[in-house]
Amino acid sequence: MLRQIGFGILVMAASSLMPASAQRTPAASDAQVYFVWPADGAVINGGKFWVRMGLRNMGVGPKGVKLPNVGHHHLLVDTELPPFTDPIPSDRNHLHFGAGETEARIELPPGKHTLQLLLGDHDHVPHDPPIHSKKITITVR
Repeated sequence: MLRQIGFGILVMAASSLMPASAQRTPAASDAQVYFVWPADGAVINGGKFWVRMGLRNMGVGPKGVKLPNVGHHHLLVDTELPPFTDPIPSDRNHLHFGAGETEARIELPPGKHTLQLLLGDHDHVPHDPPIHSKKITITVR
């Protein structure tokens, strides 16, 4: 399906390229994804800050790399976990780190925000079982 975005540009909607329900990749049963920084309740001065993401008992790799017990980070900002049977959306609330990044500098407006990590496989689909962090709350001043 084609969709029009700003300045009259037509793009193929990503949802039309993905199957309605994707095959899920097995995950290590003891895997954990977590925030190295910021901590829950952190107060951040200025809108730009580093997010450092951790992963135990699985490996981090770029999108498209299909290996056992490997995935890449997705940062969920001010949103709930998406359905685990579908590819993780890519928008301002679902940030993809498909190059295998374990840290990123992001910018948020002043106020309270929630952050949560969700590991995705080579196709951006949550693993089975899904590997996600607890949701944390930060305040940007």
